[in-house]
Amino acid sequence: MSVRIFSTAGATVMLGALMVATLSSCGGKSDKDAVAEDVDERPNVEILKVHEQEVGQIVSYTATVEAYKTNNITTSTPNRIKSILVDVGSKVAKGQRLVVLDDVNIDQLKVRLDNTERDYNRALELYNIGGGTKQAVDQMKTELDAARRQYDNQLENTFLVSPIAGVVTARNYDPGDMTAQLPILTVEQLQPVKILINVSESEFTKVHKGMKVDVYLDVYGDERFEGVVELIHPTIDPATRTFTVEVNIANRDERIRPGMFARVVMNFGTENRVVVPDRAIVKQTGSGEKFVYVYKDGKVSFNNVKVGQRLGDTYELLSGVENGSEVVISGQSRLANGMEVNVINEK
Repeated sequence: MSVRIFSTAGATVMLGALMVATLSSCGGKSDKDAVAEDVDERPNVEILKVHEQEVGQIVSYTATVEAYKTNNITTSTPNRIKSILVDVGSKVAKGQRLVVLDDVNIDQLKVRLDNTERDYNRALELYNIGGGTKQAVDQMKTELDAARRQYDNQLENTFLVSPIAGVVTARNYDPGDMTAQLPILTVEQLQPVKILINVSESEFTKVHKGMKVDVYLDVYGDERFEGVVELIHPTIDPATRTFTVEVNIANRDERIRPGMFARVVMNFGTENRVVVPDRAIVKQTGSGEKFVYVYKDGKVSFNNVKVGQRLGDTYELLSGVENGSEVVISGQSRLANGMEVNVINEK
């Protein structure tokens, strides 16, 4: 059997070494924490310098095609329809007879007109030879004018004609019906047709009568039709800040019909505008407003912008960013107004 004996001096040496090692370990941990505190916590962003360029001021408006003129064929007094000479889809000429109404009173009114005209001529002859008075002639003239107006009015309301050349687009009665509130027929002029668009007041000075515009119709795809500005309404709607412009299309082949969906494209020339990548645009949730972060002197500012046309993968800006500014194109999700940032790309 063997016995190991440890001296007190040896134990003391070993304890001292252990304490030194422990102290060294604690000192190393503090150094690492200090290094961690020096890490750059600024958000990383990519920026791009933007410039002005010429941008074509092409503006598109949507609307519905309308007939150039619409006439509702009806009578001023209720009457029975004797015959209708046309149907829906019929092309009619100006002055063409369309409807014949009950003419029971026509003959009576014609007899009255003829008698009144004879009495007037007789009174005029007597006056010319000194056998009558001027007052009698004037009275007979008044009666003659009244009889003629009554006869003409009845004639107009017995044989109804079209006041325009066009197409019958509606028929509401049949022969034998009594006329009521609805028109008997509707005739629409299709050469030309018109489109009414609401144009922003900022373009008021740029639109002029006779201005050529391009018109596209959904039903004809990319086929272009030429339109001409025919009428410019002189007032601005204060609610929408727009004014109404009437565009006419010749429509000689009548391919364009009322009710078609149309897109009117107006060219207002070119303007120098700042253009930014679409990646730079930040949309504010809930408000619909748009912003761009602008970089300067190590910080970013949250600039409200007014966006114009989309140009491929870029946007025209109408306001909000100056020419030559540097804008953030990546890393916006971590940014706030006035925040310092770290740029990680070439400018």
